[in-house]
Amino acid sequence: MMSVIHLENICLDYVFRIPDRSIKKLVANIFSHFFLNKTHPVLPTSFRALNNINLELKKGDRVGLVGANGAGKSTLLRTLAKIYMPSSGKISVNGKVTAMLNSSLGLNPEMTGYENIMSLGLIRGFTRKEIRDKQTEIAEFTELGSFLNAPVHTYSQGMCLRLSFAVLTADVADILLVDEVIGAGDAAFLAKAQARFTNMVEASSLLVLASHDANTIRMLCNKLLYLERGQVKFFGDVEEGFARYYHDIGLSVAVLA
Repeated sequence: MMSVIHLENICLDYVFRIPDRSIKKLVANIFSHFFLNKTHPVLPTSFRALNNINLELKKGDRVGLVGANGAGKSTLLRTLAKIYMPSSGKISVNGKVTAMLNSSLGLNPEMTGYENIMSLGLIRGFTRKEIRDKQTEIAEFTELGSFLNAPVHTYSQGMCLRLSFAVLTADVADILLVDEVIGAGDAAFLAKAQARFTNMVEASSLLVLASHDANTIRMLCNKLLYLERGQVKFFGDVEEGFARYYHDIGLSVAVLA
């Protein structure tokens, strides 16, 4: 079976800009070094967020992504979505990608809800006709009513999430990249959103889901990818992966199951 996602020796470095030091500070550092025998620490100019990632995902894979904060989960998702370009290595992604990574990603605060439906739809790859055909269904799903005529900067975070979620889940995705499942809104809307998301997952060819909720991963995923400090620590069976992850962070599987 042909791979849908193939990563070969992927590395990604965040480069920090160090402000230019003044002549006064430069002279002070030279004086300290040569006359007072003091060495000032050298600040790092880069940080390796992904380190030598080798991964092959195929049609039908439902991958749960776990790891401590800063392990590289969001960076990996953004690399798969081609928001970030790797510093080195080769990446191949075959299929139409839908990335649900941020509730406000792509929203223009000065545009109305309806205008953002068009804008987000175009970003997702819909034609203008396809968006117009889906607009009524999207608007009804958001339950935002007349607020869709108002600029988005007047929306709460929950309203922004409803709007972007409705557009992103308006059609089937080949490859679905998710950074935490929707978790805001009243109980009725949340249940409706979860049902819509589950249907989208079932219709997709491949899912990569980063979540701190083990039950969500167990329900939706058939593989687990455990990252630690930007490296793959484990990739395989979900329960085996959780056992490895919990052992490493010093928690009991029984407590978290």
